[in-house]
Amino acid sequence: MQFIKPDVNIDFSGKRKIAFSVSGLMILISIASLIFHGGPKYGIDFAGGTLIQVKFSAPVSIAHIKDGLKTLDVNNVSVQLFGSSQANEYLIRTDRSAMTDEGFSDKIQQALTKSTGQAATVRRVEMVGPKVGKDLKEKALFAIFYSLLFITIYISGRFEYKWVLSGVMAAALMGAVYLLSLFTASIALLIAAALVVTLILFWFLHLKYAMGAIVALIHDVTITVGIFSLLNKDFTLDIIAALLTIIGYSLNDTIIVFDRIRENLRKSHKSSFDTIINQSINQTLSRTVLTSLTTLMAVVALFVLGGGIIHDFALAMIVGIVVGTYSSIYVASPILLAWQRQGKKK
Repeated sequence: MQFIKPDVNIDFSGKRKIAFSVSGLMILISIASLIFHGGPKYGIDFAGGTLIQVKFSAPVSIAHIKDGLKTLDVNNVSVQLFGSSQANEYLIRTDRSAMTDEGFSDKIQQALTKSTGQAATVRRVEMVGPKVGKDLKEKALFAIFYSLLFITIYISGRFEYKWVLSGVMAAALMGAVYLLSLFTASIALLIAAALVVTLILFWFLHLKYAMGAIVALIHDVTITVGIFSLLNKDFTLDIIAALLTIIGYSLNDTIIVFDRIRENLRKSHKSSFDTIINQSINQTLSRTVLTSLTTLMAVVALFVLGGGIIHDFALAMIVGIVVGTYSSIYVASPILLAWQRQGKKK
């Protein structure tokens, strides 16, 4: 199926400075939001505490909900509407890990029914201890970091035939990060520093394809996390799953374009590199747009019809698909061109 005419010739590389400016602005806004909010707003999975989802038979006030919880010594709570206003469902969060024994749900129901005057039904109760939350947060960060490093090995081996070099570099970085994590260093800062070192090593080792792919993936993850920070949404294990899915999706698009660039480099020795990049992106544009649109349709359906439980996951996927498609065209490939021009200047 040809969604876009095969002879289309859009000057993508000519717009790369505008694209880099847009990407830089989005990343700066994301980082500024994260700094302003003191990092992502961690959910129960990472921060620890107790989450209770309650449904009422009629609308109630948040103040009455808090009054009912105080009778059970459940203090320092935040209460927010969950789903549509007609559903009369609320999420109750507390930073304390409550004792969720068999009678806990019954006590919550009775206390809230009495304080609000409406029948309350406890839909779910989740409790995560602070130590478990910290461990989950660290493991989630390591999962993203290790996935990016394994991707560098694959990209370097497939496009530049430097399997051993990239493997040794990735193993050294993983070992260094793991050893330093045994001390009191912040895992988030440690991984951020390791990614910066990784990009510097790519530059000196001339791993241009790996650098283009990793910069695009870091771009996608940063903007997705930044949008969640701007919207003040919880950062949970579901969002980590979405980020890892986004990484795989964006990488797939990037590899398709890189494959076509490599193929056209072999065929067109006399053409300039920016012409080859433009030609390659245009040749794969129909496939990229079709894949993104069909995937986006499914994720939008999840977002609209999937309910509150899967709402944030679907939102992260929507943002990731849009940003990932953009980065495979306007970030990953133009970095190859910028690299080659910098090499010519040297």
